[in-house]
Amino acid sequence: MRLPRDLSGGELAKALSKLGYEPVRQTGSHMRLRTDRNDTHIITIPAHSPLKIGTLNSILNEIAHHFGISKTELVKRLFN
Repeated sequence: MRLPRDLSGGELAKALSKLGYEPVRQTGSHMRLRTDRNDTHIITIPAHSPLKIGTLNSILNEIAHHFGISKTELVKRLFN
């Protein structure tokens, strides 16, 4: 599945709420999100628009690894 090319950091944070991520704080142009599902996981995402594709790919890989699912499955859950 193809990654969205025009996704902002805020839109990604909103999509990640489906997995239980909630904003913890924002410092400058970076947001920190936290979930307690499947143990505690904290991720920092830039509040840029749009996110660079490499940055988005790295964030999604880390989240997929935390939940023990493939990145393709994660993208389906978040963006479909």
